Parts: sequence; C-alpha cells; structure tokens
Amino acid sequence: MITGHARPTVLCVDDEIRSLETLERTLDEEFDVITASCADEALAVLEQQQVHAILCDQRMPDKTGVELLTEARERWPQTARLILSGYTDSEDIIKGLNEAGILQYITKPWHPDNLLLIMRGACRLFELQNENELLAMEMRLTEGQAEQKVSEKKQKLQQAFQLDEIQRHEDSPLNDLCNQAGKIAPYDVSVLVTGPSGAGKELFARALHYNSLRAGNPFVVENCGAMPDELLASELFGHKKGSFTGAITDHVGLFEQADGGTIFLDEIGEISPAFQVKLLRVLQEREVRRIGEHQRRKVNVRIIASTNRDLEEEVRAGRFRQDLYFRLAEVTLELPSLDRRTIDIPVLANSFLDKAMHDFDKPVKGFTDEALACMRKYYWPGNVRELQNEIRRMLVLAEGEWLTADLLSPRVLRAAPMEEAQETELLAQLDGTLKDRVEVLEKRILRETLIRHRWNKSSASKELGLSRVGLRSKLERYELEQSSHSHPPEQQQ
Repeated sequence: MITGHARPTVLCVDDEIRSLETLERTLDEEFDVITASCADEALAVLEQQQVHAILCDQRMPDKTGVELLTEARERWPQTARLILSGYTDSEDIIKGLNEAGILQYITKPWHPDNLLLIMRGACRLFELQNENELLAMEMRLTEGQAEQKVSEKKQKLQQAFQLDEIQRHEDSPLNDLCNQAGKIAPYDVSVLVTGPSGAGKELFARALHYNSLRAGNPFVVENCGAMPDELLASELFGHKKGSFTGAITDHVGLFEQADGGTIFLDEIGEISPAFQVKLLRVLQEREVRRIGEHQRRKVNVRIIASTNRDLEEEVRAGRFRQDLYFRLAEVTLELPSLDRRTIDIPVLANSFLDKAMHDFDKPVKGFTDEALACMRKYYWPGNVRELQNEIRRMLVLAEGEWLTADLLSPRVLRAAPMEEAQETELLAQLDGTLKDRVEVLEKRILRETLIRHRWNKSSASKELGLSRVGLRSKLERYELEQSSHSHPPEQQQ
C-alpha cells in the first residue's frame, strides 16, 4: 500500500471506454483515478492538477502514447510515465524508452495484482523525487549505476554456484564429482550431465559455467523435452517476423543470446531424429540460421547438455545419432540418485529448511532426529527436488517449534526402516511363510501409526481397533518403543 496522508493521483488515458472503466475499477481502491479518452484531455488534466503517474495506451487516434508521454516528460518531468499496450513492437518500446523516458512498458492482458504493484512503485518514485527536490531526475539508472548493479549480481551468482557451495556432507559421494567438475570447468569442452530427474543436473551445469572463463557472459537454459521441432528450432535458433503463423516479431534465438557464454540443453535425449540433424549442424559449423532467413550468424557458445536416459543405449538402439552424442559428450558427469547418497539428506534438508523459512517467513528450530531418520529411510524417486518439496510441505503444516516425523507425507513415513530391509524381502520371496510376511507388514503399520499419532497409544489403538493391552502386547512382541529421537534434540536425555 502507498503510504502518506493523501492518496496518489493516477491519470489513465485510453480511447476505449471499457478499458478505462476496467483500469478505474482496479486502481480506485488505492489511488485517486482520473480518466481521459484522448491526449488533449490528458494534457488538460495535467495543466490543472498534480498527477503522480500517467498510465497511457500506446495506440490512440489523435496521438500515440509515446508522443503524449514525450510531451509530458518535457513539461512535467517528475510525473511517472507508463505505457499500456496490446502490441510488442520493438520500435515503439525503444522510442518510448529514448524519447518519452517511460518507467515501464506494460503489455496486455495485464494482471490486476501486478498492475497495482507497478503503480505503487511508480507513485512511490514520484514521492521520493519530491522529497529530495529532484523533480528533473531521469527514471532510469545511469550507465555507471547499471554496470555496478550488473557486476554485483554477477558476483553473487558466481559465489552462489561455486562448487564448494553445493550442499553435501563432508564425506559425500558428490565430492569426487565436484572435484572432477572443478577440473573441467575452465576448459571449453562440451559436457553431458546424466542422472535421474530431480538429481540436480542444472545445478551442476550452472556450477560449470560460473567456474569457467565464460562466467561473466550469459547462461541460458532450454528444456528440450516434449517440444515440437518447429517451436524448439524457433527457441534455439530464432525466427524472422512472418516466417510462420504466430511469428509476429523477429525473435533472437537462445544460441545468439548465449553468445560468449553457455547454453544448457536440458533433456537432450528427448529431441527427435530430425532435430538431431539440425542441432549437429549448428554444433559443427558454430553458426545458426533463423527460421525464414538465409543469413547465417556465427555463435561462440559452450554446450552443456543433460539427460535422464542412457544415451549410449539410445545410440545402440538407433534412436540417437552417434556423431551428435560424441559432440555433446566430450566429458560426461554422472550424478547419483539421492538414495545412493543418503548421507547428504540431513545437510540438504536443513539447507532447504533455511530457504523455506525465509520464503514463508515462518521460523522453526529444526527437525527431530526421528524425522531425519525417516527421511533417510525413504528412497526418494523424485530425488533432491522431491526432498525440497517435502521440506516445504512440512514447514507449512507445522504448528510447533520443531518439524516432527508425523508431518511427513505418508509415502515417506511408511518407508521401511533399514533394519527391516532383509525382513521386507520376504514379501517378494516364495519361501517366506504367510506368518512371516504378515508380521513384517504388521510391524511396519504399527510403527507408522504410532509416529503419526506422536506415540499416543490411546489414539493409535483406537485407529487400529485394538485395546491398549493388545497394542502394548504387540509393541513388546516387535520391540517397538518410542525412541528418544522422536523428541526435539534439546529434550533428549
């Protein structure tokens, strides 16, 4: 919400009455809204009273929005100027930035919450200008300020994706992989990162980029999975306006955008045989041709690709070109699934918890040991991504100061304890007796139910249809007693 005693005044200019009515309904809860249906009406309003911000449609019959805002900039430079348009003509945008000094170019259809947020910022900028008596201040960063901010952001990115910053236990299986990545990062070799979905392939791709000599240049990402060839070609190579239905503007492809930097092709194993030929040509010739153009453009990019498939098997089966595979896999990094590095789970869980507490502004003291033990027993088919989602879910549901095991999803909570692994195998073997198999299931059900009820035997026996005496007998039989790990660490004896 805008602070201050008086509500900011916003002038909305549009030749379409319905558009004006919609804007007024959206903004009038926080702003004094004045409407004008043409540029002349808007100028008359500006001459009569102070306006914090002008929100103007670009295409109008008498004057364009840029023309109106250019005049407003000369006469009332302190007023924030914003363009609203259903078109994305680059010439309009450039002209608006250079001549009208617009603060923001908002495209239709706009979202009410987003529009309110933008207008609050525009009116706040007006207030700051008045407070500091800088009525003629330009509404864009100076070149020096922009360079400084970009430099600061690059430094933060480089620090965030240092290999030493990858969260893992000191004895993690990832240590050797990180050492290997550190050795190859400085060299311009193509890298294929393999591993199951959610294992962190993009994280390693970013680490390779930000530990290379290209770290100061762009890092761009494209997910190649389940994307039609024409759309993928447009995204990667670009297209010329009018080259196909829906190509309403020229589009610079990601290879050009990544020039001097790195392009990360995620799920490369999903591309069609026909597109494999196109991609191979780009990698061989180091140049791209936009769809609808004859001109070829040189590009200097490093290729990092990832897949959850066995590309060597795909090559043997004839589904993936061998020559493309060798272009992509000069070096291969194979990421293990999370169930092959369970030692990292507590470190990752605490890291994800710190981020979730910041995102949700909801502090807790941490996990109980029982909760961490349950997480280490689960096999995490979704890998690191699934673990992160589970931590966020636990924090949202938590009511106390500690994240306890009963907050875990049923699929995680019901995972077999490591010490029961051999017993569980009986369920899949023909020589296990019915009694043995039933006992394994019964013990697991009892344990999971007690954890969910926080070891409240009355609640657990009621759910299971047992008397307290019957439940106690089974607990003694299976040696199931509440562990000190179910309490917060500070309460453990």
